[in-house]
Amino acid sequence: MAQQQRAVVLFSGGVDSTTCLALAIERFGKDNVVPLSILYGQKHSKELESAAKVLAHYGIEGKTIDVTKLFAFSNSSLLTQSTEALPTGSYKEQQEAHGECPVSTYVPFRNGLFLSAAAALALSFDCGYIYYGAHADDAAGNAYPDCTEQFYISMGDAIFEGSGKDCALEAPFINSNKADIVREGLRLGVPYELTWSCYEGGDKPCGHCGTCIDRIAAFRANGVEDPLEYN
Repeated sequence: MAQQQRAVVLFSGGVDSTTCLALAIERFGKDNVVPLSILYGQKHSKELESAAKVLAHYGIEGKTIDVTKLFAFSNSSLLTQSTEALPTGSYKEQQEAHGECPVSTYVPFRNGLFLSAAAALALSFDCGYIYYGAHADDAAGNAYPDCTEQFYISMGDAIFEGSGKDCALEAPFINSNKADIVREGLRLGVPYELTWSCYEGGDKPCGHCGTCIDRIAAFRANGVEDPLEYN
């Protein structure tokens, strides 16, 4: 059966997933896009608050599920129960200090779980595609192993077969860096002023965690300043 021209988009309210959302809207039209946001025990709700603002901007209703209990035994520094402080410095600096291994903010197999949930939702809503925003910067040095190209290919094969060949996985930025993503988002008119990337949950992003550093650099690489104001 041919894929239905509708898509579920894994959507956190950050730069990557919001740009993915805009791409899906451009391709399928907003009435054929189902954004999926997931609560998983993260230390703050700022991204999901931003997700709601972005959805209001586009006039789309999203879906939200809670899988917090599935990560209750993880000590990822990104999770509420973790006693580990959130790291500062770029991902490259973190890996230079600790070796090429997943960074402390990696939540074990998070994208695998999210994509499985998205596949179930896609079949329920007659969607032939799933979009997620994995990109080369997050995959570098195995910082986030569920963002690598090989993971994407493997999960794509599993979803395609497991859906009866009715659903395909798309990762449009899998071979792109964050600067490339911002460049595409600027073309699409993405409301980056509504997004949130910081691992901290303050009134303003911290400017010194790995995701803030990458985000600031991505905007500057495109000759523009990040519309968010930093501490």
